[in-house]
Amino acid sequence: MARYVREVMTAGVAAVRPDASLVEAAQLMRAQDIGDVLVARDNQLIGVLTDRDIALRAVADGVDPLTVSAESVCTPATVCVGPDDEVSTAVALMRQHAVRRLPVVEGGLPLGVVSIGDLAEIRDPRSALADISRAAPGSGAGT
Repeated sequence: MARYVREVMTAGVAAVRPDASLVEAAQLMRAQDIGDVLVARDNQLIGVLTDRDIALRAVADGVDPLTVSAESVCTPATVCVGPDDEVSTAVALMRQHAVRRLPVVEGGLPLGVVSIGDLAEIRDPRSALADISRAAPGSGAGT
């Protein structure tokens, strides 16, 4: 079983500038087939922007996604883990803060994300959440 976050995290970062429009962020999510991007300035993490943030904090309020910035809608990155933190630390933080994803940061530099799906795969590879997390994008497993 994996012990450290670096062993389970999704490495690599899909990121947008804080002043990027929500349309830019959504287009990046679509191109990368992901549900979240990090919001960063000069390699410093500012927040996490999810497709749900866009839907509930912008579209549902009728704002123009071409004129609203990623920074104004994202969840500030107040909770992060390091690559050398233990997986149990990530689990505890997710529970404590009721979040599904944690940015993985080292020296202020975002390295990746660890998600509840990543953790499900290592804790119980036969669980429904692990199956969904492994499913190919667009396969219908997450619908």
